[in-house]
Amino acid sequence: MNERGKNNATRRQDMITDGFFGRRRDQGYESRIPPGQSRTDSYPVLSFGPTPRMDLTKWRLVVRHEREELGALNWADFNALKQTEFTRDIHCVTRWTKLDMKWKGVLFDDILSALGIEPATGHVTFHGADGYTTNLPLADLRGDKAMAATQYDGQAVTADHGGPIRMVVPHLYFWKSSKWLTGITFTNVDRPGFWERGGYHNYGDPWTEQRFSDD
Repeated sequence: MNERGKNNATRRQDMITDGFFGRRRDQGYESRIPPGQSRTDSYPVLSFGPTPRMDLTKWRLVVRHEREELGALNWADFNALKQTEFTRDIHCVTRWTKLDMKWKGVLFDDILSALGIEPATGHVTFHGADGYTTNLPLADLRGDKAMAATQYDGQAVTADHGGPIRMVVPHLYFWKSSKWLTGITFTNVDRPGFWERGGYHNYGDPWTEQRFSDD
């Protein structure tokens, strides 16, 4: 194994903590659980740093193209937008899958529509209040595929799970669903985010086990 492989193996071990494997696959659910994943009924917390405390009187969701501000929403503006509910499975790169999570919030498409924005690029970076970033193709967000969520399973998204507002992009590994959302940036080129620069896969498809850059 080369040095890069050893480093990735170390990261794999560091990421997996007690209780993250959940239960073994149940009969009847196999088709919904990607390879290498195990079903869990819990909702484990995993973050790369301390949980930020967000003041909603000062919160703004700023949408930019590179450095140019295209529009912004405060908390009242955001909650006045069309609210949508969807039920989706989520898949964490640490190998657990939680089925049938009920999310409520504003679809990515509806945020753009409310601000009158038609993206001119195919790449997006999400920003969290803690400085976190993650990159995604625009195509993976359009068509009701992604939501800025404020509730799950009928309750407000808690701070440790990214509340009061987090992205939910359920068809990709969950590190792509930025917690503590504060910004959306359209970029002219695909710019890897925090974990992508640290050795995670640039795309993160659970069904082909795109966990690390050499997967």
